[in-house]
Amino acid sequence: MGKLFLVPTPIGNLEDMTFRAIRILKEVDLILAEDTRTSAKLLHHYEIKNKLVSHHKFNEHKTVEMIAEQIEHGKNVALISDAGTPGISDPGFLLVKTCLDKDIEVECLPGATALIPALVNSGFPTDRFTFEGFLPQKKGRHKKIKELMTEPRTMIFYESPYRLMKTLEQFSEFLGP
Repeated sequence: MGKLFLVPTPIGNLEDMTFRAIRILKEVDLILAEDTRTSAKLLHHYEIKNKLVSHHKFNEHKTVEMIAEQIEHGKNVALISDAGTPGISDPGFLLVKTCLDKDIEVECLPGATALIPALVNSGFPTDRFTFEGFLPQKKGRHKKIKELMTEPRTMIFYESPYRLMKTLEQFSEFLGP
């Protein structure tokens, strides 16, 4: 039986890739990527020529069983994200759950993630925090922000650069400046 590797990728700086991550990507039989165009640049930079296949939120429900079957038949597979750790506000949960349900070994390599550097750099308390991921884009967004008004811990959110200003304005409106 093979193994599923979750391999973090750099967030903005290609030099943040670990030696181990590069080695794993060169050794696996198949690399799954959220956006193959983005990932191809990373793989080219490190001269990684392994097979690259698209695996994203729009196709993962159709492909997880086939991927798990390949691993069961001895293939080693790596899942990478466009930036950061796969499965953190990215595709990956469904594949990991399927593999674990089938007793397939899953190994998550340490590496890049945006939330911890953002927390440490923020100046907010770091001893107790919660990660909220992305807020709903439309339906339920205001309700979710209102629910979080009483949260005493430092909260970490992910947001696209295109919605960042709007989100900050909504936070100011609901939570105060």
